[in-house]
Amino acid sequence: GNLAEMLFMLLLEHGVLVMRPSIVRHMDSVIDMLICSSVVSSLSFLGVIAVDRYITIFYALRYHSIMTLQRAVVTMASVWLASTVSSTVLIIYYRSNTILLCLIGFFLFMLVLMLVLYIHMFALARHHLHSISSQQKPPTAHRGGSLKGA
Repeated sequence: GNLAEMLFMLLLEHGVLVMRPSIVRHMDSVIDMLICSSVVSSLSFLGVIAVDRYITIFYALRYHSIMTLQRAVVTMASVWLASTVSSTVLIIYYRSNTILLCLIGFFLFMLVLMLVLYIHMFALARHHLHSISSQQKPPTAHRGGSLKGA
């Protein structure tokens, strides 16, 4: 994204590409929208991966009935669509404080969502580790691998 924008600007500056200023501004907005969309979609997919792992761990027996191929495709298409629409709005109204607050709120929401899900998964892993170790007859003296296993 950024490399394409830099290459585009270099070609314009050296006269290889000749375009009207309005087209240059439009192309710059499109490139900015693509960069913003890729950032938003990447963060969204990190959240989707965290939710998928959560479902895998906590609903292992029902995972395939919960996460069907159709739901996976709809989820991916929704993330791309929402990322494209939101980044377009962001680029059009980039000077608005409301848009900036929405973007910051989105990043914080995704961060908190991922933290909560991964902490809950880690807590379950630790609980299983303690359950397994308590069922063993002789208590194991070496617990170095405990945290690694969790």
